[in-house]
Amino acid sequence: MTRFRPCIDLHSGQVKQIVGGTLSNTSSSLRTNYVSKLPASYFATLYKEHALNGAHVIKLGPGNDAAAQEALAAWPGGLQVGGGITADNAQLWIERGAEKVIVTSYLFIEARFSHHRLKAVLESLKNDTEKLVIDLSCRRTGKVNQEIIRLLEPYCSEFLIHAADNEGLQKGIDEELVSRLGEWCTKPVTYAGGARHLEDLDLVKRLSSGKVDLTIGSALDIFGGSGLRFDECVKWNEEQTLR
Repeated sequence: MTRFRPCIDLHSGQVKQIVGGTLSNTSSSLRTNYVSKLPASYFATLYKEHALNGAHVIKLGPGNDAAAQEALAAWPGGLQVGGGITADNAQLWIERGAEKVIVTSYLFIEARFSHHRLKAVLESLKNDTEKLVIDLSCRRTGKVNQEIIRLLEPYCSEFLIHAADNEGLQKGIDEELVSRLGEWCTKPVTYAGGARHLEDLDLVKRLSSGKVDLTIGSALDIFGGSGLRFDECVKWNEEQTLR
């Protein structure tokens, strides 16, 4: 069943909404849609109050550990944490209160998948695949495909797919990718990138036959957006459980 899944994106210790394709090692190229005056713990509490399980906290670069820990303290066992997750700290974040850890770039060395690193992360989690989410952020020049999904499914509990070319632009989701994810994935999967209207939840549900969840960021009113209200998304989720 497709669900709305919220996020808490952290950059330099603040909750922000960033245009995904502009995030790099240099600040000059960074484009920010929104910077919140509220702490990460506020959003964690908000999500907890509405039982929005599966929400993810993403640390975008250094300087975000304290804010991430504040969010986890507000909702212990209710949030997934990603960004800078390695074999050395994966279990630490579980101990700090994360429901699951999300691993991304650590699994790739010079754009090549490292099975050794995947095994190392799992070993640090005592080989509990339920604690691991694999984030396959992709761009149009480097698409996620069925082969990589099939390769990784045995080692994780779910996938998070960031369509970097769509993130933060509010120009619509990657419909082809969402449809393919619904076909390829046998594990839960969440798509992020480009959502702008409440109707996008219906669209993702239809394209994926209800197999793909949707994260909405910049378009939400709680992140300064005008595309849709947070309470509309909460209501949409509630309506799905009644059908």
